[in-house]
Amino acid sequence: MSDLLYTEEEEALRSAVRGLLTAHCDAASVLARVETDEPHDRALWKSLAEGMGLAGLLIPEELGGQGATHREVAVVLEELGRCVAPVPYLASAVVATEALLDCAGDEASALLGALASGRTVGVLAVPLPAAPGQAFSGVREEGGRLEGRVTGIADAAAADVLLVPTSSGLYAVDVTDDGVTVEARTSLDPTRPVATVIFAGARARVLTDNAVPAVRRALRAGAGLLASEQLGLAEWCLTETVRYTRERHQFNRPVGSFQALKHRLAQVWLEVVGVRAAARSAADTLAAGSDDADVAVAVAQAYAGPAAVHAAEEALQLHGGIGMTWEHPVHLYLKRAKADSIALGSAGRHREELAELVDLRAP
Repeated sequence: MSDLLYTEEEEALRSAVRGLLTAHCDAASVLARVETDEPHDRALWKSLAEGMGLAGLLIPEELGGQGATHREVAVVLEELGRCVAPVPYLASAVVATEALLDCAGDEASALLGALASGRTVGVLAVPLPAAPGQAFSGVREEGGRLEGRVTGIADAAAADVLLVPTSSGLYAVDVTDDGVTVEARTSLDPTRPVATVIFAGARARVLTDNAVPAVRRALRAGAGLLASEQLGLAEWCLTETVRYTRERHQFNRPVGSFQALKHRLAQVWLEVVGVRAAARSAADTLAAGSDDADVAVAVAQAYAGPAAVHAAEEALQLHGGIGMTWEHPVHLYLKRAKADSIALGSAGRHREELAELVDLRAP
């Protein structure tokens, strides 16, 4: 049986990432950034990707990456979730990378090297709610050019290259191509903006003639590791709410001393513990290439999404009046939790997948 506890190396990685984020991704700066036309923090991305080499954790060393595993990536995502960092890490370093790892050939290898360096951001052109195994459509290939549109692509505004699945294969398209138009859309989560991408004769480079396995692999890994982001988010909500209820006094007592609030926080703590177990299991099975990875990912997403939303809702409620203000960051956590709850498949969709996997279908 695998050991799901964090190793010394993973804790060292956490310490390094948290130190960087503490210095460069505080709540005030994130709040200020979402009010601008540049929601992505490119300076922070450069520090994470180029400075620390985190963009290439899943990429083999011979292709310019770090040759690490999903367990290390999970630790990074926990820390990014704790500060709702506005960087395209999940989209580029996980989803796009996993899709390319399923492709053979020089084109895919070159793109992996570019993604590992952090100087190129890749995004898989599927809607944010797309679940592993879900059918995709909307774009067609004609003579090496792409036509069509895809709506709801997360972090498309930060992308340098789009990986576009069609019925005839998976293609790479540069966003600077004249045939590509990226239109920003209003996003519930301003730290992970979505966009519609329109392809009108965009020049495409073929990566593989069968996109289905590559897309499924990418979305499965994304869904499994998204649980770690949700874990970090939920932990921040719990920690900050406990701290606030100790400081906030009512009737000459800390409000956290009232039994009703204790019970609510205790329930959140129990749910966070469950999310940690599910997220660690998903990351570990993905890292090991286990046959149980599909089950572990489905379990993690079936549980983590609602638990993270509940933690964020309780954080907002128990912060009282200040929690309702735009100046406090808790609303960003609630929006990220809500968006994550439908990202890469809703909890209901993953429960259905789990029922199929264990042969316990609904009557």
